[in-house]
Amino acid sequence: MLFNRDAVNNTWSRTLDATIEERTREHEFRTLAENLPDRIVRYDLEGRTVYVNPLLEKTLGADAARMIGKRVRELFPDGSYEVYAQAVDAALASGENREIEFVVPGMHNAPIIHQIRMVAVRDEHGEVSGVLAIGRDITERKRTEAALAASEQQFRSLAENFPDNVIRYDLQCRASYYNPRMVLTLGIAPEAILGLTPVELGAGGLASDTEYERHVRLALESGETSDMELTFQQPGGEVVTHLIRFSAERDTQGNVSGALAIGRDITELKKVEINLRIAAAAFESQEGMVVTDAEGVILRINSAFTRITGYAADEVVGKKPNILKSGRQDQKFYAAMWESINTSGFWEGEIWNKRKNENIYPEHLTISAVKNLSGVVSNYVGTLTDITMSKKSAEEIQHLAFYDALTGLPNRRLLQDRMNQALSSSLRTDRLGSILFIDLDNFKSINDTLGHDIGDLLLQQASQRIHSCLREGDTVSRQGGDEFIVMLNDLSGHELEAANQTELVGEKILASLRLPYRLSGRNYHVTSSIGAALFGSQNRSIEEIMRQADIAMYQAKKDGRNTLRFFDPAMQVSICTRAELERDLRIAIEKHQFELYYQLHTDSSRAPLGAEALIRWNHPERGLVSPAEFIPFAEEAGLILPIDSWVLETACHQLKEWERDELTRDLILSVNISAKQFHQNDFVERVKNALNHHGIKASRLRFELTETILVDNIQEAIVKMSAIREMGIAFSLDDFGTGYSSLQYLQRLPLIQLKIDQSFVKDIFSNENNQRIVETIISMALGLKLEVIAEGVETEEQLEFLATHGCQQYQGYLFGKPMPADKFKSQLELRLS
Repeated sequence: MLFNRDAVNNTWSRTLDATIEERTREHEFRTLAENLPDRIVRYDLEGRTVYVNPLLEKTLGADAARMIGKRVRELFPDGSYEVYAQAVDAALASGENREIEFVVPGMHNAPIIHQIRMVAVRDEHGEVSGVLAIGRDITERKRTEAALAASEQQFRSLAENFPDNVIRYDLQCRASYYNPRMVLTLGIAPEAILGLTPVELGAGGLASDTEYERHVRLALESGETSDMELTFQQPGGEVVTHLIRFSAERDTQGNVSGALAIGRDITELKKVEINLRIAAAAFESQEGMVVTDAEGVILRINSAFTRITGYAADEVVGKKPNILKSGRQDQKFYAAMWESINTSGFWEGEIWNKRKNENIYPEHLTISAVKNLSGVVSNYVGTLTDITMSKKSAEEIQHLAFYDALTGLPNRRLLQDRMNQALSSSLRTDRLGSILFIDLDNFKSINDTLGHDIGDLLLQQASQRIHSCLREGDTVSRQGGDEFIVMLNDLSGHELEAANQTELVGEKILASLRLPYRLSGRNYHVTSSIGAALFGSQNRSIEEIMRQADIAMYQAKKDGRNTLRFFDPAMQVSICTRAELERDLRIAIEKHQFELYYQLHTDSSRAPLGAEALIRWNHPERGLVSPAEFIPFAEEAGLILPIDSWVLETACHQLKEWERDELTRDLILSVNISAKQFHQNDFVERVKNALNHHGIKASRLRFELTETILVDNIQEAIVKMSAIREMGIAFSLDDFGTGYSSLQYLQRLPLIQLKIDQSFVKDIFSNENNQRIVETIISMALGLKLEVIAEGVETEEQLEFLATHGCQQYQGYLFGKPMPADKFKSQLELRLS
């Protein structure tokens, strides 16, 4: 067999190279294995140990040479490494890597926990040639994990039994844990909460405000602890408030690992705080407050107590409230007070106490007993108010209620009270009394011309003069305005003597009141009218007695004033009649019980020219009432204006009706205008409105005025009459010759007619003066180019006389009585037929 040197050399060379490469790899492996912090051991395909790095030797406390070439079970025949041996066998058999945790007894038998990774070693052909076991000491890690697990368990055990809400957040500010209490508070399942940030959870009901998340992130980013109060609505609808503390969680190295939010329900605490604030505010109220113990020793006072009493806290704490006693209340008062407190636990009333400066003042005091849970009194609380000003105000109110503010005299209310007492006394003692009703004459003119200040001074002086005329026990009262009432008591039991006594006092008052009054440096004279009425002999009411004195006073006015008159029963009848008339008249105005009658105006040929509208009252019980009976009274009672207005409107309406009929369309209708009606500021405007409203021809309307209307203010009369005349309405001067006839004003007024009063016509043949007056009036009218009409013409002789002397128009029973509109028209038809 030939020996091929080159082939042998090549083979040897390759083997050498492979050997060198393998040794190089082995060297690199060993260098790496001996410098790694892990324990490393290598096994061959038979499971025998082929390498152990120094760290493993040190860990096991054994020499590597003793371990080389031996299997695991041979090294540890006691079975303590059986799990490890099985892992080696499995890796060799399967060629798959695997990991196990294994406790290795270390030096001094200290157990060392290793995490061992079995790695199959393969040759250049990919075949398993052994196993490399790499073990890392995880003893400390395991201890840390165990400690963390124990800590987590402890945390969860605590959190899940904690009465507060606990939320844990990870470093991304997402919820990682909610304790059951928090889940109950939110009413949301945990799986729906975990992983959400506070803002994302906002729809869940807890933290829609980014302020909450800001606190969480502050704990995560800086580790700072912070608090906030959060008010929200629970699922059941209850609104609660939580105090939430945010703090950082840290790991074993002290690094922030998360954040905790622990929320405590402070709803009730907030209510308590509010109540405490309210209580504190109430304690420091405007009312003084003092708290004592069960023995009455002062424990606390408020600032109002100091302000009211003058005592500071350090001056009264430890003492008893009796330092305030004024001495005005006796022992019975205090005994009754404590009986009430001990019985009902409360007392309230007025008391006089003494301040530190010795001033005595009225006080409203309440005392309440406070009991502990056992029902035993533990404290007393007193609330006190200084009522000095309120008592003064009450006295002032009392004075204002019963006394006149201007004169200081008793007012109507106090007089009535004293009259009740006087009436009772008179009935009991059979002695009489009397009432004097005093009214100052012409006071209104002084008050209006000189001013109310002067008027008030006069009233004050008058009240003093009246008071000076009375006896002790008598009363003078101001009723208002310039009216005073004097009540005289304890007069004689005989009416005549009582009347004489009353007259003496009354005359004394009259004399005193008529003396000059010195007002603002000048003297003024005022008289008075007094009406007197006795009481006590009959059982009459106060109102009736006062009414009788009032009636008598008006009688004194009628009799010339500056006099005294006693009540006469005949006056009462007259007054009652007038009162009844006023009542009925008001009803008549309201229910339109009036009717216009029309009396014909003719010329000398008896041709109809017009008519005068004359009011009549169709009383439901008395029948037709003459204007002479109710018109003067209506003027006195202030009822004439609505009547005047009705007359004007009704007359205009009738004129419109006449305009539609050929028989009446040319008639002129005369309407009487009263003084009050004419002097209304808007009289001209009212007339214009009536014309426009009814759409009548103004030339068919004529106003009859009396002379008394004109003489008061001739210039005003001219202005108003001229304005109305421009509308087309003519004026007739009614009752001419009975008043203050003056040629001067007749020339200035826009009149077209004078009317001769019927009183002159009636006695024209029996009274020569009347004849001359009638002749003069007619002559004057013709001279002024005015028409003249005579009223009250009842006979042919009167007509002939008037016509002979130049009178052109006539009115009277000779031509027809006043009659309703329908009969008036019938009369016209009869005349023209």
